[in-house]
Amino acid sequence: MDITLTMPAPNEKQALALREEHRYVGYGGARGGGKSWFVRWKAVLLCLRYAGIKVLITRRTYKELYNNHIAPLSQLLNGVAVYNKTEKIFFFPNGSTIAFGYCATDEDLGQYQGAEYDVWFADEAGQFRPEWLIAIDACVRGVGAFPKRTYYTLNPGGPGHAYFKRLFIDRQFEPGEHPEDYAFIQALVTDNHALMKSQPEYVRSLEKLPPKLRDAWLHGRWDLFEGQFFEELRLTPGKEPGRWSHVIEPFDLNAGDRRGWTILRSYDFGYNRPFSVGWWAVDYDGVLYRILELYGCTGNPNEGVRWTPEEQFRRVRELEDTHPWLRGRDIQGVADPAIWDASRGQSVAETAERYGIFFTPGDNHRIAGWMQVHYRLQFDENGYARMYVFNTCRAFLRTMPLMAYSPTCAEDLDTSLEDHVADEVRYLCMSRPIAPVARVERKVVWSDPINQL
Repeated sequence: MDITLTMPAPNEKQALALREEHRYVGYGGARGGGKSWFVRWKAVLLCLRYAGIKVLITRRTYKELYNNHIAPLSQLLNGVAVYNKTEKIFFFPNGSTIAFGYCATDEDLGQYQGAEYDVWFADEAGQFRPEWLIAIDACVRGVGAFPKRTYYTLNPGGPGHAYFKRLFIDRQFEPGEHPEDYAFIQALVTDNHALMKSQPEYVRSLEKLPPKLRDAWLHGRWDLFEGQFFEELRLTPGKEPGRWSHVIEPFDLNAGDRRGWTILRSYDFGYNRPFSVGWWAVDYDGVLYRILELYGCTGNPNEGVRWTPEEQFRRVRELEDTHPWLRGRDIQGVADPAIWDASRGQSVAETAERYGIFFTPGDNHRIAGWMQVHYRLQFDENGYARMYVFNTCRAFLRTMPLMAYSPTCAEDLDTSLEDHVADEVRYLCMSRPIAPVARVERKVVWSDPINQL
């Protein structure tokens, strides 16, 4: 059966995305770049070209799926493909299919268990948590001679912000990730000529947004996004080390008078979720430096390695006995007060003590604790902060920018995120509280036009 559809001419960025054949393709990076148009047409073109191919399109909720894809495709494919409302699938005469799925909670992942697709379009993928993205991507498989691809349409922000920034913007890859598999095409609203012609006022509406949101949605900036909890955090190295950036190159803690600096340890327990241990140096001015970390993550975001407390503290003991910065030091520790719970037998804290690892209970007042982290991250008028992190502390650098505000408590952090590093940082900061950076009020000197003598 011959099927002919007339596709409107794509703009330059859409045409690039339509031709892209990398295993993982990121498209967009700002509002109004024509991302949904690309998803619909690329999915249809694949179904018409490859008889029997299986395509999946996802959004966070079914309502978004219906408004952005199911309803428009029902008009576009009228007489071309049949939509089954129960299965939420378009069936093409050549055996190809476009299925639709959503994922707003961990429980929603069940609908993808055992499923196989050749191509997956994750529309507005930044709204998905990284562990969901990895789980659904595992469904892109099969023995058929079809292309196996995953397309992500993106805006800065959301739970997946740090994950996509690492892959597509910073191009920093974990073991098992291959740089040659990833391609990113940035599309701004100004690239969407059809929208610019039909709705030029849309740009003006973006220009009216608060500065941070405007930079993300209009200009496609990924270094900040609206809703970021630690908005003071700057991970891009500054022109001068230690100024206007929290990331610094490691230095030798045994050199010169640094040998006299205090070494601290912060800890957040985890089993199914990652545990986090951070080691810190404190200079003579009270500035904190995160120098080392041990993070119990499998490599899949927010998935713990399931080490028992025995194994965790065996590793900590080994590191503190062998690492030149830690060996022979009197290390003070602070941890979540929950590790002293002995209601089910020996507490986690007691296990640590058997390895000669000691903690004091951290102050678990969340709002006050987050304020202490904010104070540490503040820059003074000269660009200096009171907390720095060595660029080798990858768990901190990956997860801290991901933190976002709680949807139910305006001053708290969203605990559904991968917040284990953030929690142990909070305990550490609460153990050494400081005042916020004092604002320097510059006096305005007015000249007296009468007093000219």
